[in-house]
Amino acid sequence: MTDTTDAAPVSQTAQLYDNLRAAILTLDIAPGERISERGLEARFHASRTPVRAALSRLEREGLILHEGRSWTVTPIDLDEIASLAELRGILEPAAVRLAVQRATPEQLAEVRGHLDALRPTPDQQAGIRMGSTFHLDLAALGGNRFVTDAIADALTRLERTRWIEVRTPEARDAAWDEHSAIIDAVCDGDADRAAELVAAHVAGTNDRLLSWIAQERRRLRGAGMTIVGATEG
Repeated sequence: MTDTTDAAPVSQTAQLYDNLRAAILTLDIAPGERISERGLEARFHASRTPVRAALSRLEREGLILHEGRSWTVTPIDLDEIASLAELRGILEPAAVRLAVQRATPEQLAEVRGHLDALRPTPDQQAGIRMGSTFHLDLAALGGNRFVTDAIADALTRLERTRWIEVRTPEARDAAWDEHSAIIDAVCDGDADRAAELVAAHVAGTNDRLLSWIAQERRRLRGAGMTIVGATEG
């Protein structure tokens, strides 16, 4: 007979974590917003233990800050965004070179299939999914799980701002075109070209994002978002 004593709390924690994480990443809960355990219990109809477990997991992901008895959604940090772009600019070209060396034709076809499958769906959520899926698929082709994990962590920390990145159909189309060119270079076995393209893609995305946030900073703050970093003022 299976012991289900802990099944309900574990299930509730996982569901609460998924719901709360989605609310943070989609900016439904704003960067810098204070949240309370009791407020989350009421909002998500959860008990205290799952709430605390979910909050602790999100803290480890860098999405929530814990100070004393209070919890705060991590602000959008322009310095962190720039640092993560530097990290990706080092890791992703290295990962794509490994992919050229190690990926099988079947694996490459699968990545191309994932990218093509998301192309017809023009909404913002599909744009986020396309980017995350592509960059993680590409990293996984290199066969080094530590590199893949590091890229995955960077993408998680950037996911809120990536909603801004794909805010228009034109931006989503441009991202798909750049992804397509990268996987074509990998399929052609051109490691230098693939590394050059992915580095340019990461740098260009970061530059456009930071420029847009700088222009819209006052409006974003007016909408309740806390933005900190190099251009504060």
